Amino acid sequence: MPRKLPEYNASSLADIAFMLLIFFLVTTTMDIDSGLERRLPQWVDPEDIEDTPPIKERNVFVVLVDRNNRLMVEGELTRVEDLKDKAKEFLTNPMNDETLPEKEVKEVPFFGPYEVLTKSSVISLQNDVGTTYGTYIAVQNELVAAINELRENLAQRKFGKSYEDLNEDQQDAVKEIYPQKISEAEPKKIGGR
Repeated sequence: MPRKLPEYNASSLADIAFMLLIFFLVTTTMDIDSGLERRLPQWVDPEDIEDTPPIKERNVFVVLVDRNNRLMVEGELTRVEDLKDKAKEFLTNPMNDETLPEKEVKEVPFFGPYEVLTKSSVISLQNDVGTTYGTYIAVQNELVAAINELRENLAQRKFGKSYEDLNEDQQDAVKEIYPQKISEAEPKKIGGR
């Protein structure tokens, strides 16, 4: 007579699997994607838009990225590492160069009359549809880093502390001098094909 194998009690196997699932869900960290901080303009009905005068070429800092991830700044091939310095020069126009953006004197809280760029001054970023995401983010980071560095330097000079440590009114005053105006055009086929 063949011997019968003892039965295995599998009733607790489901409980163990469930507990392992809970354990791994609780202990696993999830990567959180960080996006780009941008404030979008409010929607305006096209019928309400009045004819605005054209923006002077000197008030637009043109940044183009082609499908081969080559960076063109103001018509010159540029390395991504050099973009921040070029953007800072555009945003400050330290020598009032006639090829860089126009300035106007404006009353700024905490600063009094202060020379700032005109409202029409903007950084214009455009990429090709074939631009890699990594290059796009690197270019964005350099442009934002230029603005952040200028804000930080101004906060240190005026208030003797970091921009992040300023109160909201002081931060708003610094933002008025160095606003973050980056215009992104719809991607096009810049690099051919």
